[in-house]
Amino acid sequence: MVKGNSSRKNGWMRIRYRTFFVVGILILSFQILLAVKFLSINNINKPSDDQQVNELPLSGDLDGSNKNIKAYESFHNLHPNPNSNNNNTHSLKYEDLDFTPVCHINAKEAVSAINRAKTQYCKYLLANITCLSEINDLYPKKLKSTCSSVGVSAGADLGCYKDERNFRLLSGYYKIDKKENSPQHCTKLCLQSGFPYAGVQYGSECFCGADEPPQTSKVPDSSCNFKCPGDVRSTCGGYYTMNVYHTGIKKFVPQNALTDGNVTNGTKETAKIAFLLTLNGRALRQVKRLLKILYHKDHYYYIHVDIRQDYLYRELLKLENSLPNIRLTRNRFATIWGGASLLQMLTSCMRELLNIDDWKWDFVINLSESDFPVKPVTALARFLAANRNRNFVKSHGRETQRFIQKQGLDKTFVECEHRMWRIGDRILPSGIQLDGGSDWVALSRNFVRYVSRTRPDADELIAGLLRIFKHTLLPAESFFHTALRNSIFCDTYIDNNLHVTNWKRKLGCKCQYKHVVDWCGCSPNDFRPDDWFKIQNTLSKRVYFARKFEPIINQAVVLKLELWLYGLDKPNRNVSNLLGYWESVWHRNDLDALRNDGLLTLSNSARRNLIHCDTSVELKLVEITSYLYNDSYLYTLFKFEYNTSNNASSEIEVAVEPKRQRLSLVRDCEGCESLTDDLDSLVIGSDYDQKERICRNFAGVLSAYSEPVLAYSFKRWPDNNEVYNLSALWIGPDGELYGVGAFSVDGASLVGHSKSGLQQPILPGIWTVKVLHKNAKVAQLEFPILPMESYNGQPVDSRQLAYLNGGSKYSGEKFYNEFGKFLPSAERRRSRRSASLRNTRKIGEELWKWSDELVSGFYEISKRCVDSESMEMCGEIWENCRRTNWSSLADDPKSAIRSINEATGSFDIW
Repeated sequence: MVKGNSSRKNGWMRIRYRTFFVVGILILSFQILLAVKFLSINNINKPSDDQQVNELPLSGDLDGSNKNIKAYESFHNLHPNPNSNNNNTHSLKYEDLDFTPVCHINAKEAVSAINRAKTQYCKYLLANITCLSEINDLYPKKLKSTCSSVGVSAGADLGCYKDERNFRLLSGYYKIDKKENSPQHCTKLCLQSGFPYAGVQYGSECFCGADEPPQTSKVPDSSCNFKCPGDVRSTCGGYYTMNVYHTGIKKFVPQNALTDGNVTNGTKETAKIAFLLTLNGRALRQVKRLLKILYHKDHYYYIHVDIRQDYLYRELLKLENSLPNIRLTRNRFATIWGGASLLQMLTSCMRELLNIDDWKWDFVINLSESDFPVKPVTALARFLAANRNRNFVKSHGRETQRFIQKQGLDKTFVECEHRMWRIGDRILPSGIQLDGGSDWVALSRNFVRYVSRTRPDADELIAGLLRIFKHTLLPAESFFHTALRNSIFCDTYIDNNLHVTNWKRKLGCKCQYKHVVDWCGCSPNDFRPDDWFKIQNTLSKRVYFARKFEPIINQAVVLKLELWLYGLDKPNRNVSNLLGYWESVWHRNDLDALRNDGLLTLSNSARRNLIHCDTSVELKLVEITSYLYNDSYLYTLFKFEYNTSNNASSEIEVAVEPKRQRLSLVRDCEGCESLTDDLDSLVIGSDYDQKERICRNFAGVLSAYSEPVLAYSFKRWPDNNEVYNLSALWIGPDGELYGVGAFSVDGASLVGHSKSGLQQPILPGIWTVKVLHKNAKVAQLEFPILPMESYNGQPVDSRQLAYLNGGSKYSGEKFYNEFGKFLPSAERRRSRRSASLRNTRKIGEELWKWSDELVSGFYEISKRCVDSESMEMCGEIWENCRRTNWSSLADDPKSAIRSINEATGSFDIW
């Protein structure tokens, strides 16, 4: 009976296994069919030998060589069909390309970058660099350090050691890697981080350390018996036992700087310094002020001005005629924050400095227009003389692997369209230590000569580093450090860049550079009088410069520092216009068009106002300048040229002052008393700087392509520290609701802004912003969007004006249910809509009249002057500009470069 049951059971098992076998054969056949189909598709899409492929030069350096095309095609033989429908949101938009990439690109970051790029050249570049990176042909795989080593090779086995939970053998760095950990992998990681010793433990653990484990902890090799996940042929320690290896480098110890110069024949020795000024922006007067305080006839001043800043370049070029130790480079770069172009610019300028035969300098120090000395240059020269042939850089001061990730050194970036695009991960070469920190350095002549060599003059290390940092974010913050740590100059490294920097990371680390880089970075804040203690603390330190300073933000701290350097509490004589600051906004000789066409509308209105009594007078706009006094913005200055009665050319200047925006507060709204009582300011502006918490469009001139924001500040906050959730309604001239912004205010955010999100072009006219709290109005602001009389500084025809001043398509109906009660009535909106439509159709004199009406409601001409002795216009006598305290033609001795003091070889301070 039992046997029969067993036979039936075996029969059932055979039937079941047979069924599984048949099903398995069917599944396998189906997979084979799919594979054949897939391969045939590949062959169809693979280009034939005579098929033309549009491409940039393909090589690791994009030098014009096509040697790697075969490598691409052998590695990626798939060319996707550009016409295929792909619903993947991360797929490449082939319809936007006029070329076929030479490899299949599906990495999320690379696809995003190529899709977002605007020009075909940039798309070409991004695609080709991506393909080079994918076949590991973009970077060297290994580099050799020439720094003096300990005489052992990387990976030398020191044996098995007993570890302890509370007293680790290697305590510098620790990482768990359950996939790739091995002695080779861990040794590379520790060498890269600058540690002499590496240890593997418990299979997946990697330790790095600076000190050799004691021999008393050594145990038999059999105690380390765990297999490595990254190399099963090797052992990776055991339970609290560690295989220890030498990375081949010695423990790094930065050199200590000496304090002063050597005394020779009773006089202190000094070094000759080449100050490399890398300048951007339009702060001409601050640059001259910096040059005055730095200048000495025995030092040298080499200036790079960003190629887009032709105003600054034009004005500084005049200095070459009178000062032989000041020169401007003609090889100019367009540099961006974090860009590879920054390093290219620095090395290019350093090569040029080396080629100036009559400039015998010992050190090069790079500075920007935002730097200012905190000690006399004579003290700096003596200090550097005591430290000849040493190099001053500031290291990051944190764990290296964390620094690599934070800086994005393990990512590939490509610079084009004045942006750094992130296209994916990369593997950094083995054999070298990585380092970095600040990009402000003081380098010896010998080291500058070494790192400035270009291929084929550069040695293998520098050539390799240049390839790496060509596609690195913030390359100037790591290139010089890494070259120092791994070259024959490693014993000249001093961890000090001679700077104090005004870091306020809660304000400076808000990803304010997202418009130029696919990464979040931090930037220091400007010094203000409240930060003076940081400058005072440099007195006993080997620090000679501070940053950042912007007189357009605060000039009082610059004056205080200037006096401090000369040991003064106040100027020793009367200095005219000491508290005034002028910064050019636009000049007619600028190569770039004016970014804010609203300023031209304002200038045209001012010009028409000046000649209303005599339209035969022809005024031509020369320059627009912002004027601040005692760190408060006062006027926008418009300088015009005109021909006098005897056909001589003369200039007049007017100061246009913004009236206060029409602000009204509702003080009886329930629960918002503290909001209105403690409100310090509420304004509409643009170009909001989150770091400095200020709108850099000081005049507040807004037009169709502006990006308005609501900026607020409160004096204090109630003790209950309540959070107020507010809404801002953006209501157009036609009475319609175009946008709603939500923001919160509390004790930790007394200053901030709310974006409008208005679609461009913005409808011209008088706009209204209503601020609400708990569905009740707290405040209301009125401000103008000026009509555009030109575009990019050029006149436009009536058809273009209708578009520019016509506003964007209205789409605010979605807000009506919640906020409709705060809008004008439907009848009033219809009336305002009709009036707004008539305004958008105005051209010629009708447009000018409309512009003048808007301008007169929010701006007024406060002052006038002429560059001749006197002038009468429209019944008014105008004063001479040079005798005023506000005109850009007025005397400004603090920024004027005049004669050199023969006794000191320097400029007088005023």
